[in-house]
Amino acid sequence: MAFTIRQLQFFIAVAEQGTVSGAAQNLSISQSSVTEAIKELESDLGVELFERHPRGLNITHKGHQFLRHATKILADVSDARRAFFGEQIVAGGRLQLGVTSLVAGYVLSDLLARYRRAYPGVEVSAIEDNGDYLEHLLIGGKLDIAVMVTSNLRDRTALQSEILEVSAYRLWVPLGHPLAGADIIGIGDIASEPLIMLTVDEIEENTGKLLAAIGAKPHVAFRTRSVEAVRSLVATGAGVALLPDLVYRPWSLEGDRIESRDISGALPVVQVGMVWRRGSGLPQAARDFIGLAQSQRMVRQRPDKIGR
Repeated sequence: MAFTIRQLQFFIAVAEQGTVSGAAQNLSISQSSVTEAIKELESDLGVELFERHPRGLNITHKGHQFLRHATKILADVSDARRAFFGEQIVAGGRLQLGVTSLVAGYVLSDLLARYRRAYPGVEVSAIEDNGDYLEHLLIGGKLDIAVMVTSNLRDRTALQSEILEVSAYRLWVPLGHPLAGADIIGIGDIASEPLIMLTVDEIEENTGKLLAAIGAKPHVAFRTRSVEAVRSLVATGAGVALLPDLVYRPWSLEGDRIESRDISGALPVVQVGMVWRRGSGLPQAARDFIGLAQSQRMVRQRPDKIGR
């Protein structure tokens, strides 16, 4: 039996939430419907997509690989639907985008690819910089939209934002690390560990606040602006890292040598979204970009009539 769009949506929801109950609540359907859809999908593919444990589900390596395909399939369905209903714009125009470094390769790339397919006549220019400078450019009218971390937005009176993705912090440890086998990991367990610190966006600030809350000072072994450097350093045992889940990639070069674990307690989350100047008359190209991003978020959050 071929899998359905609905099963893909349920699978993505479970992968994002980490529990069937969380996915069911997010989708406003019963847990049994989600469970049945995942079982049917695993049976159809002939692989285990999740490892079951008392606290929820961990996505498997095969599951991560399939997640990339599932997300692309839903994006293609969204693009096809837009084209079918005549929403594809062939007229020209220009879109000026800003993006922070944490977001560039993990959120913007897929979104920008879909936008270019839907609006091939629009000239797109994008720059990468820190959040403060992007806010300055937005307020000054130099950018139409920025895709960036919004949980630390500075000027909320002048700027309007809309959340696209929320990502929780998790602990990265190398395979065989003592914490990899712990049933429960608390912030106190990390206090004495050497930290590989990612210094982009709000990562370093949040990590420092978490450890300061228990009276500990971060023991930073290495600071870097590169997620791939963090991946390699953790994989080779140089330290551990606290990072938002959106950058975890077990299929990457060093990914199969890293474990990502939940941390108990109230941890901050990273909100990624679109930001534009409040009250500004956005050009059509920018409005189309916002609309496409909104429709894609809805595809990932709600079941669709197709495949029912």
